[in-house]
Amino acid sequence: MNRLYEYQKRLLSVCLICLMCIGVFACGKKQDTMEKIKDLECTVIPEDNLPEELFNMIELKKENPFKMTFEDKGFLYICVGYGTQQTGGYSIAVNELYETSNAVYIDTNLIGPSPEEKSNPVESYPYIVVKTEFIDKPVVFD
Repeated sequence: MNRLYEYQKRLLSVCLICLMCIGVFACGKKQDTMEKIKDLECTVIPEDNLPEELFNMIELKKENPFKMTFEDKGFLYICVGYGTQQTGGYSIAVNELYETSNAVYIDTNLIGPSPEEKSNPVESYPYIVVKTEFIDKPVVFD
């Protein structure tokens, strides 16, 4: 009886070690390498062409920085807002928009106003909305 117990204990230990090894190797393959599959074509959508529901959502969020997505009629809208700025004249550049095997990546940059526009102390809420084909993957904002 004692020999059977020892045998079962060793067998259980070997099985646990095998399961841990399988888990370690399987998890290593799931990492997103951020390797670009393709660049995505997009259109910058002006405020007056936004879907009404999206426009209302942005109006509620625009005073603070925000990042969000919206899907409508087979299109994906990616929105990035930079919150309240002390002057107008800001613009936003889309540096990259691409798809990987696990996600859609977007990188934007806020570009400051010219010296003349800095002297006009009117608050602004710069944001950008880009429209692209709908892709059922999470969006990663850089």
